[in-house]
Amino acid sequence: MKSYNKKILESIKLDVFEIISNEADKLKLETYVVGGYVRDLILNKKLKKDIDIMCVGSGIDLAIQVQKRINPNMKVNIFKRYGTAMINYENYQIEFVGSRRESYSKDSRNPNVEYGSFIDDMLRRDFTINTLAVSLNKENYGELVDTFNGINDIDRKVIVTPKNPDKTFSDDPLRMLRAVRFSSQLGFNIDDNTRKSIKEYSQRLEILSPERIADEVNKILMSNNPSVGFIELEKLNLLKYIIPELIDLKGIEEIEGQTHKDNFYHTLEVVDNISFTTDNLWLRWAALLHDIGKAPTKKFHKKIGWTFHGHEFIGSKMVRKIFERLSLPLNDILKYVQKIVMMSSRPIIISDDIVTDSAVRRLIYDAGDSIEDLLTLCEADITTKNEEKSKKYQNNFKVVRKKILDVEKKDNIRNFQPPVSGEIIMNHYKIKPCKEIGLIKEKIKNAILDGEINNDYDQAFKLMLRIGDEMGLKDD
Repeated sequence: MKSYNKKILESIKLDVFEIISNEADKLKLETYVVGGYVRDLILNKKLKKDIDIMCVGSGIDLAIQVQKRINPNMKVNIFKRYGTAMINYENYQIEFVGSRRESYSKDSRNPNVEYGSFIDDMLRRDFTINTLAVSLNKENYGELVDTFNGINDIDRKVIVTPKNPDKTFSDDPLRMLRAVRFSSQLGFNIDDNTRKSIKEYSQRLEILSPERIADEVNKILMSNNPSVGFIELEKLNLLKYIIPELIDLKGIEEIEGQTHKDNFYHTLEVVDNISFTTDNLWLRWAALLHDIGKAPTKKFHKKIGWTFHGHEFIGSKMVRKIFERLSLPLNDILKYVQKIVMMSSRPIIISDDIVTDSAVRRLIYDAGDSIEDLLTLCEADITTKNEEKSKKYQNNFKVVRKKILDVEKKDNIRNFQPPVSGEIIMNHYKIKPCKEIGLIKEKIKNAILDGEINNDYDQAFKLMLRIGDEMGLKDD
């Protein structure tokens, strides 16, 4: 065990560390800050509000004593099965655990837990960069303990397991996804032996709950360059157990000298592009899935080459299946992602042509409050390496954005409500709810969106009278 006489906690002025230190000494417990908090501290990254405290002994007893010092009226959340306890301090969530060793059965990632030594506890951790510990005891307060050369692996920017990787990933296959996630978040490389082991045990992902898989995928998506993580997922044979539809996009086919772009790598480039401009997780999901329908719709025509007709519609349907598989939200979030995928080509089509007011009205109406996100995706979809083309496309979108502002200001389409309501139609013709009312409203809406009449009550009412007459409805 290596001990570094480096007071790395001196810059962290948290009263709770002093409280934990005092209570740990009273209980004669060897106590440390461990895990991600220490790793990020060494990496000079923004520190999270989650802190893990490990002691050689009862973490629950220590948590209870610390809580009494902070606020004796607050309850300690205790999880006896794992020997852990959780308390809240200001904006921090602090978990206490006693040092332990773990053993696993073949069909579950839930371990059997028993008390163990400091070394046992470090060995149960996933990667050496997460085996770093900082003492909270008075005699060596702030000293870094590096049992498995974690500092060296941070310096080398490498992800490696503290014990045999086969054992690490067989015990808990979630660690394979965590390896990819850390690679994506930190820009670290995965050690060669670790990579080999992940490939060998990739099928073990099947024992994981979809919620745990989705949580790691979300974290990869929220990294600065998500493509790093998704390329690793594919190379390590993990992606086929998560989103195999993405793998179907991979590759370039050639017939009669005509090719199409590799839609897998194009998709990841779009995701990276959009990650520079938004932290909206679900917009990033829309970017990841925006071309998902291209594999099942790909066709070759001798006269026009490769086509992907209807891929947006097919893709929006595929989104639901993917969300269901990963237990992602099936509420308005799903509808939002489906809408963005369904409409992902609409602004591009408009930008390629002369922009008409009616086309812009339709786009604003159909997109609603998602119009800005839709445009953000379309701008991220510009991946051409031809500078002249790229500049042209970007300028076209500037024109579209200005046209949207102008039309919205004039017609207020985003919050569109038909000037003539169903109640007005029923009262005028003395009829009960029926399909004719819906038809009249639809024709009025289309006339406004197509610019045939203004978004105005008088003009809409006159049109209602004309449509009603054509339908044979009698005026009151």
